[in-house]
Amino acid sequence: MELKIEARNVELRKGWHGRIQEEKEKLVRHYPNFVLHLRVSIEATTHHKEGGFEIKLVATVPNDTVVVTRKGDSVRPALTESFDVLALQLKEIQRKKRKSKKASSQSSVPDGVGVIRKLSPYESYGFITSVDQRDIYFHENSLKNVNMDDLSEGDSVIFGESQGDKGPQATWVRSAE
Repeated sequence: MELKIEARNVELRKGWHGRIQEEKEKLVRHYPNFVLHLRVSIEATTHHKEGGFEIKLVATVPNDTVVVTRKGDSVRPALTESFDVLALQLKEIQRKKRKSKKASSQSSVPDGVGVIRKLSPYESYGFITSVDQRDIYFHENSLKNVNMDDLSEGDSVIFGESQGDKGPQATWVRSAE
């Protein structure tokens, strides 16, 4: 995750920087490979009624951007609250994605049978030629009872199919033997 920290009208303190790093590590642990970029902005404001500081988090995730803004009298509690709200919003985005994936996988084609046409074990993917001569992409993560190293071109497989971003893909792959 790429992290950028900005301070406006105030000097960035080591304690604040450390707190931001801790919160970033939590995000990386709880949402691995999900948050692509995070920008943290700490600004000293002149509005006494709204608090002395404004914290703004801008997180870039696949196909979305999440923005959280919090104001407060001190930075550390506002930072903690901002990251808590961000975590809740990320959790909700992932829940919605899982829900939409479930809906799309329920409308997927029934189990198919095919033959491994091409393997790229170092890139962790391959292609299956289905009975009706279509190319079906699969990733190593979709393999069920077999490892990538155990597969060879020409092996028979059974797979579940769904429509991916770039065409048909296997949601799961099992060895037919």
